[in-house]
Amino acid sequence: MRFGLLLSSLLGLDGGPIGMDGALTTANVPAKFLDDVYFVGHVPLMALQVDPRISYALYVPESQYNPDPDGEGPNSSTAKKLPLLVYLHGTGRSIVAIYNELVPFADSTPCAILAPLFPAGMDGPNDIDSFKELRSESLRSDLGLLSVLDQVAYRWPGIETDKVAMMGFSGGGQFVQRFLYLYPERLAVVSVGAPGRPTFLDDTQDWPVGVADVDTVFNRTISTESIGDIPIQLVVGSEDVELHGDEEFWEWEREVLGSGGLPPMNETRLESIQELHTSWEQAGIASQLDIVDGVAHNETGVRKTVLQFLQPWIQKMS
Repeated sequence: MRFGLLLSSLLGLDGGPIGMDGALTTANVPAKFLDDVYFVGHVPLMALQVDPRISYALYVPESQYNPDPDGEGPNSSTAKKLPLLVYLHGTGRSIVAIYNELVPFADSTPCAILAPLFPAGMDGPNDIDSFKELRSESLRSDLGLLSVLDQVAYRWPGIETDKVAMMGFSGGGQFVQRFLYLYPERLAVVSVGAPGRPTFLDDTQDWPVGVADVDTVFNRTISTESIGDIPIQLVVGSEDVELHGDEEFWEWEREVLGSGGLPPMNETRLESIQELHTSWEQAGIASQLDIVDGVAHNETGVRKTVLQFLQPWIQKMS
């Protein structure tokens, strides 16, 4: 660690406002040492420097990665950057997919895989949902992800971060769907899986149910035209027909924890995603609705369908 900090200081590295002062990058580490300093393959779970509550896992296929496509360091090359697929966890915060089933996909596509982690309890000890809404009293998870992308862009200049592919299921699907509304210019292709409580383009209701106050809350303007330019998959299992909790549960939650921003779940995930698909069609936003036969609320059950949709679009990013 001391050697790394000394070396980066001698190299004059300056990460400025993204908290990367003194950080090594793949452009200034000799290529033969990249594996030894954990810059390729599975990168150790890393804290976001500007907000260490947030962390991220990263997988970089070594044989496919160009360490310095901008030609500024000892590993300079004119090869293209590696596309990036961002994988958003659900309520359970599992990012295990980046360590097993997504690795063959990353190697063969090829692409890098980024899995940000927004721990439960960031907005208080009972908080599990704040990351899905993109904003709460103490968290702007949308800005957190953008900062993660800035950090990755700085340390891995051979990864394309200006436009990324994104996938998420359940709670992760809610994040992806809302991020799509706010930052379509940062997305090349998205897969929204079984979001459960999506945000509709309803200008009569406030966020996160509708979008009436988006300008005030996020200082962003929703452009259905820009959203419609992006290839979008909506995916759900045909047997995803159970509600999370019943009326008694949601009443108890309101009494004990308060209502929060997300409403009670009063539709099945199959119903809500079909409703979202229809509402987008009416707004001029095309999306591909994939209902995977025989699958309940199971992320791995829809994985093959998701990756088959994403792969050709990610390959076009290269």
